[in-house]
Amino acid sequence: MSEGNKAELYAPRASIFPRSVKGRFRNLKWAILALAYGMYFLLPWMRWERESGPSQAVLFDLVGRKFYLFDLVVHPQDIFWLAGLLMIAAYLMFFVTGLAGRAFCGYFCFQTLWTDIFVLIEHWVQGERPARIRLDKQPWNADKIRKIGLTHFLWLLMSFITGLTFVLYWEDAPQLIVSFFTGEAPFAAYMTTFFLMSTTYVMAGIAREQVCTYMCPYSRFQSVMFDRDTLIVSYDAKRGEEENGRHKLGKNFKTQEERTSAGHGDCIDCGYCVQVCPTGIDIRNGMQIQCISCALCIDACDTIMDSLEWPRGLISYSSHRAEEGGKQAKLLRPKVIGYATVLFVAIGLLVWSVSNQAPYDLGVSQVRQPIFVRLSDGRIQNSYEIKVNNKTSKALTLTFSIDGLDNAELDMGRFKTVQLKPEQRLRLNARIVSMPRKFDGATHSVKLIAQPDAASGLPTLSHDSVYYIPTR
Repeated sequence: MSEGNKAELYAPRASIFPRSVKGRFRNLKWAILALAYGMYFLLPWMRWERESGPSQAVLFDLVGRKFYLFDLVVHPQDIFWLAGLLMIAAYLMFFVTGLAGRAFCGYFCFQTLWTDIFVLIEHWVQGERPARIRLDKQPWNADKIRKIGLTHFLWLLMSFITGLTFVLYWEDAPQLIVSFFTGEAPFAAYMTTFFLMSTTYVMAGIAREQVCTYMCPYSRFQSVMFDRDTLIVSYDAKRGEEENGRHKLGKNFKTQEERTSAGHGDCIDCGYCVQVCPTGIDIRNGMQIQCISCALCIDACDTIMDSLEWPRGLISYSSHRAEEGGKQAKLLRPKVIGYATVLFVAIGLLVWSVSNQAPYDLGVSQVRQPIFVRLSDGRIQNSYEIKVNNKTSKALTLTFSIDGLDNAELDMGRFKTVQLKPEQRLRLNARIVSMPRKFDGATHSVKLIAQPDAASGLPTLSHDSVYYIPTR
């Protein structure tokens, strides 16, 4: 390929100044944003009284190797719940995409949520879209430096609060906030806050739509989950264009009847749909990879149609099937039903697993270095390591015994009864000693039993292991 015919793989960024808009989809986005921000910024400060453990509602305690989620305590051995959550998240995305296209991008994506706030800050400081465009084009002076500087300062402040809030999830928030500003917090807290502050500032303030267009892989593979019935934001070209295309309002073009007689559609070419788009596309040009299905162009077009007292729907959620034949999209179809079925099964299994978790864990592993010891009286001793984990918020007393091996004794040193504090883990050494009737070099099954005290009402747990008898 010659130098002059090289294809552009990356287009230089053109500044986009989204215009504000009112409507049902914009209100929905504000509601989701308020809910998401409320949860993210307030949860670290919510107190939650427990009989033992921290009083923070949501806390990821890496040092103690526990995640506290209100009344649920997640231990390391419950890591398979994470796999369940990831599976649910994946199928939820497949389900939503198959049903409503890139609705996740337009309403729930972190990039979208934070960019909305950054654009709102820009609007507060610099004014509506025309004022921001004029400010961008005017030469640098005191007014421009003040407004641009204040905008970036507020962006950095918002980014800093975002990064610091994330750190507060990993240690007691009131204590950490004091140590953070007194210079006594761990180095990791400062580095994490700085890293997230930098990425939030760049992604939501500087890059913005470039993230959706060039960085996000979702926009690239979403098409494989689309079909003819997937809901997409669509422009009704037949109604908007008619035979002779769009035409602005003017003499002899103010009513639908006048426009129809002249062969023009309902689109008055006001450009409002383009001005409100956060990625700067023209939805009238058809489906595009940059479209995040935020539906703000629908609100913009509906606002114009309402002002003209014309029917809404020139831009709306539609589908390829509706565009081709005028038929309504089939929402309940095999693919969507399949995604929903897997999703609900996965949710059900995760809920069942969480609600039926054992109050304590018992693990037994045989010590194989050495695998046995022959005592002076001829008895054979096998050694074991017992791991017990009290998941409850109360003290737990366990009595250990064995079953399945005749004439064997369980030796745990000075005790057979162990008391664990709330959420305490213990490793215990145990030995099983037996005088074998024959030395056959075989392994024999043995069951180690942990019996809680009767007052606790907890079930008895057992763990199968083996006892090795050497040849004579």
